[in-house]
Amino acid sequence: MAYPTLAATVFLSLLCCAAPAAMAACEVTYPQNLARIDTRYDYDWRVLQTVLEKTAPQYGDCSLQPSAIPMEQARATLELSNPRGRINVLVRSTTRTLERQFLPIRIPVDKGLLGYRIMLVRAQDVARFAKIQSVDDLRAIKIGQGKDWSDIPILRAAGLQVVEGANYEGLFGMLAAGRFDAFSRAVDEALREVEEQHAAHPQLVVEPGLLLYYPLPRYFFVRRDAEGVQLAQRIEAGLETMIRDGTLEQLFQRYKKKTIDQGDLQHRNLIVIDNPDLSPETPLSRTELWFSPVKNKPAK
Repeated sequence: MAYPTLAATVFLSLLCCAAPAAMAACEVTYPQNLARIDTRYDYDWRVLQTVLEKTAPQYGDCSLQPSAIPMEQARATLELSNPRGRINVLVRSTTRTLERQFLPIRIPVDKGLLGYRIMLVRAQDVARFAKIQSVDDLRAIKIGQGKDWSDIPILRAAGLQVVEGANYEGLFGMLAAGRFDAFSRAVDEALREVEEQHAAHPQLVVEPGLLLYYPLPRYFFVRRDAEGVQLAQRIEAGLETMIRDGTLEQLFQRYKKKTIDQGDLQHRNLIVIDNPDLSPETPLSRTELWFSPVKNKPAK
């Protein structure tokens, strides 16, 4: 099933709405992190702040702030579903369900980096992982993920074992306690999180040899109402400007390059699995939108 493009949705909605330049006072509110230590979204909100700055000449000034209360993903989704909810934007790895429920801005904020996964493991288990060479080998491993994360159906569709944790912070303790064997993380997440969690869980390390990949774009989402349509149009315009003038790449390098380099991706054993939940509207043909760290292994 094909979904309406953002441009088509914007056109239809603006037939009964004021022009973007005439928007009311603009306030964008995103979900505040629930975990005490959690820098996963710093880059995303910096990108969004830059989008609002780049589009101010056309759309006017706009404030960006976190929600008054912290919230996990399920609560953030509920709040965005409510026209009077506490947030009016979120950033998530996409699914077809999310793209039907909300209006996606189909430009991968992190250039698809989220789909390149390395594992956090217990130090004493590193030798065990050195024997894993294929998807079949990986099926013997229990992989930890947060409840309702979009990775879960992708991993299970490949026949991998998944153990769900109720919240982000608790997953590190579950791994340390042996509730599962590996915590699958994006390349830039894993290396940062090992440092952030070292005091609480010093036995956790980054597994040095594997690189699991599945296409997993991370989008900004807004409500499917008149306000959401105008905000989506503004975000899309700002992101396209950032792509053209190099600002998005500059932020990507500033926030991601160090951990990508530390991950030594070129020398890892790449295991590729499909994402059966990927929308046909995913802009895979726009190669400038995607990061590909492994020579001759472009993003699918």
